Amino acid sequence: MTSPADRRSAPDEPSTPVLAGFEDYEIPDSVHLAAPFDGIPPVIDTVAGLERAADAVARGTGPAAIDTERASGFRYGQRAFLVQLRREGVGTVLIDPEATGSLAVLGEALSGVEWVLHAATQDLPSLRALDMEPDRLFDTELGGRIAGLPRVGLAAETEELLGYTLAKEHSAVDWSKRPLPRDWLNYAALDVEMLIPLRWAMEELLREQGKLEWALQEFEAVRTAPPAPPRKDPWRRTSGINKVKGRRQLTALRLLWEERERLAQYKDLSPSRLLPDAALVAAASAMPRTVPQLLATPGFHGRQAAREAPRWLRAIAEARNATDLVPVTVRSDALPPVKAWEVKRPEAAARLKVLKPAVTELAEEHGLPTENLLTPEHLRRFCWQPPKSTADHAVADRLRDLGARPWQVELTAPVLGSAWRELRALKRAARQAEHAPGGGQDLPAA
Repeated sequence: MTSPADRRSAPDEPSTPVLAGFEDYEIPDSVHLAAPFDGIPPVIDTVAGLERAADAVARGTGPAAIDTERASGFRYGQRAFLVQLRREGVGTVLIDPEATGSLAVLGEALSGVEWVLHAATQDLPSLRALDMEPDRLFDTELGGRIAGLPRVGLAAETEELLGYTLAKEHSAVDWSKRPLPRDWLNYAALDVEMLIPLRWAMEELLREQGKLEWALQEFEAVRTAPPAPPRKDPWRRTSGINKVKGRRQLTALRLLWEERERLAQYKDLSPSRLLPDAALVAAASAMPRTVPQLLATPGFHGRQAAREAPRWLRAIAEARNATDLVPVTVRSDALPPVKAWEVKRPEAAARLKVLKPAVTELAEEHGLPTENLLTPEHLRRFCWQPPKSTADHAVADRLRDLGARPWQVELTAPVLGSAWRELRALKRAARQAEHAPGGGQDLPAA
C-alpha cells in the first residue's frame, strides 16, 4: 500500500500529504496517535473569533475535514455542542456553536469546497441547523462500506488504511459540559486529524476496486437527500407500548409522552432523563389519581418526580375525561411485516424469497454489503408492487422510481429480471404439469 503522502488527489486538488512537515516520516504497521501533531487549539467561543477562523479557512487548500460532537442522551434534540474542522494550510479549528450561534460565515468560507465526513448522515442535520450546507461531500464511512471493509468505524479505517490507531473513549460523554475537559478536546481534535489522508486512501482503494463512481453517486445521494419528514404519532414508538391495553390507557400514554416532551424541551434535557419510557407505560396502565399513588408507580421516585407530580396527574386526568380517544392502530404507508406477506400477498412473498437471495449473491460477488447494493426497503417495495413486465428495462424503471441510484440499477436490474422470469417460468411449468396426466406439484405464485 502506498503511503498517505502518495495518495492520488482529485484532478483539481493538489496532492495532500499526511501531515505538513511529516512527508518523509515512515509509518510503521500501526502507530498509536495519542494527541494531534499540532497540539490542541483553543476553542473558538466568540463571533469575532469565528470570523477570523472563517477567513483562515477560506484561504486554506483542498478538502475540509468536519465533525461534530452532540450530547445525545443528555440534552434535548441532536444539536452540535462542538464543531471540529481541519484543512490544509489552516490546521484544526474547534468551535463552540452554543457560544457563537450560526456558523453561516464558516459555511460561506467553504463554498465549493469538498467536505470530508465520517458517517455524514449523523452530522449533516446538526450542521444544517447551524446554517452550514456542503456543496460537495466525501463520506469515509460510507466509502468503507462500498469498499467492503470488515470494520468501518473511523478508528478501524484509519488503522487499516493509514497505520494509525485512534483513541475513542469519549464518544458518548456529555459534550454540553463547560468548560470541556482537555482530554475530551484532544479526542475531538483527533477525530479530524486523519480524515483528509483517510479520504485520499479511501479514494485510491475504491478506484482500484472499480467502485469509485458507485461511491460518488452514494455521497451525492446523501448530500442531496431531503430532511426526514416528522414522524407520525412519534409517541407510538415508546418502548413497551405493547403493554398498554385499551384506548383510554393509550390516550394517557400519548398525553404523558407529549407532556414529557414539552418539559424536556423547556429544561433542555433528554426526555429519558426526566422519565424513562417504562415509567410512562406504568403510569398509563395504572392511571393513578393521587400523588401518593403516582409516586408508588415504578419510575416515579425522587424529589423531581414529587415536584412534577401534578403535571403528570393532569395529563392522566385529561385522558380519564377524554371523549376523543386515540385508536389502537393507525393506517400507515409502511409495508406489512414480511412474515405477514404469505397471507396478505403470497405472490409478493414468493418474489421476495427468490429475489432476495439473488441480490445477496450479487453483493457477495462485488464485495459489499447487501444493503448498500440495494436498499432492503427498495427490494421489499419492488416485490410488493412490481412492474407489469419482467423485462430488464421495466425492472430498471421501477427501481429508479423507488430511488435506487444509477449504479445500483445497472447492477441489479438484470439479476432481478432474470430471477423473476425464472420464477414465472417455474409457475407456468407447474400449471402445465397440473393439467397433465398424473398432476403436478404446487409452486408459489410469481
